Amino acid sequence: MKIKFGTDGIRGPVESEITPEVCLKVGHAAGKVLKEEGWDTVLIGKDTRVSGYMLESALQAGFIASGVNVRLLGPLPTPGVAYLTKSLRGQFGVVISASHNDFHDNGIKIFSADGVKISREIEKKIEKVLATELMPVPTSKLGKALRFDESGDRYIEFCKSTVPSEVSFSSLRIVIDCANGACYKVTPSIFRELGAEVIEMATNPDGFNINNKCGSTHPEALAKEVIKQRADYGLAMDGDGDRVVLVDSRGNLLDGDDILYILAFSNPNRTGAWSGIVGTLMTNYGLEDGLKKLGYKFKRANVGDKYVSEMLLEEGWLLGGESSGHIICRDLVSTGDGTIAALKTISSLLLLEKTPSEVLSNYKKIPQVLINVPVANKDIVNDSNIQKKIKEIESDLTVGRVLIRPSGTENLIRVMVESESEETAEKYASDISKLFG
Repeated sequence: MKIKFGTDGIRGPVESEITPEVCLKVGHAAGKVLKEEGWDTVLIGKDTRVSGYMLESALQAGFIASGVNVRLLGPLPTPGVAYLTKSLRGQFGVVISASHNDFHDNGIKIFSADGVKISREIEKKIEKVLATELMPVPTSKLGKALRFDESGDRYIEFCKSTVPSEVSFSSLRIVIDCANGACYKVTPSIFRELGAEVIEMATNPDGFNINNKCGSTHPEALAKEVIKQRADYGLAMDGDGDRVVLVDSRGNLLDGDDILYILAFSNPNRTGAWSGIVGTLMTNYGLEDGLKKLGYKFKRANVGDKYVSEMLLEEGWLLGGESSGHIICRDLVSTGDGTIAALKTISSLLLLEKTPSEVLSNYKKIPQVLINVPVANKDIVNDSNIQKKIKEIESDLTVGRVLIRPSGTENLIRVMVESESEETAEKYASDISKLFG
């Protein structure tokens, strides 16, 4: 079975790629490999897609066939699964989710006992086993399955514990858009229990409406609701809760770059583990410049919070993230966590007694245009004629940079252009996008 891990696990259409058969075999292969690592129990969480019920059962059967015990967590944000995996020790975690994709897709993310996504080395071992015949262990050695009903409550209490005792949310009105996804119960509860007045959006999942014109990929309705409700902040989560974008009281959108800058600005300790910050190839150059002016070192990882996490570990740093809203606060969590990032950002602003606009006025983004071009085959990005034309267009760009990359999770080519003017960036991004159309 030819299944390959991408930038964020395995992901694709349920009807053709992430089928029950695939999940059965992935469960068996992953269980076999990870049991050899010394982990004999897996925690399985999921988002709210209708296909989650079906795929959960298939994965469960695969793990049991490999002799691994299963603990079913039910709907829970991806970072909640990562937290419990690390907290309960000696176990590994699996999330059934396609993150920000629509309900037609689903996927599998695997976390090690340390609460971080498994290494490429382990992924290769799993891929190798997938190419072999599925052979269950002897009946006497089959795994067993139980439900773990405390998962949501444990995650809620953990998130609340990360907020400094001197910070109070009691004066805040916050609109929370949960994308009809995995956060629909826990995130509003966390902010309410911290004292905030919470107005909910997209918290009625039906299996089909996840990320549908809501959440972090569609924050326009949230911005309008924040202004309408005269709220202090708005939060837009994605389908599995590992990323977030914020909206301020004026309806201004704060993406991952803005969140990183606020967290960096509010931190008085800029030495040792706090001396550097990791972004990605997509991070706005203005943020890099702004962070360096604050005294931080800055490095770019490949796109994907997994790669940000790996570079943070290599450098021994604690803060990193992506423009899309994957923020990793390694002083608190082991992976990208939208709820934790929002809690820490709002807490930082309260402690500073500043608004987001007051902090963000200290750095300036360069105009950046991103166009996602749908393609039938992402390999078109390597076409020599297209590459030649891209270089010709790029050579005409006097100031700025161009980044062309195939999406690791969707059939898209992502075209990003930065320039000193919005008009120039739009022109060059459009010209390059047409090469793939």
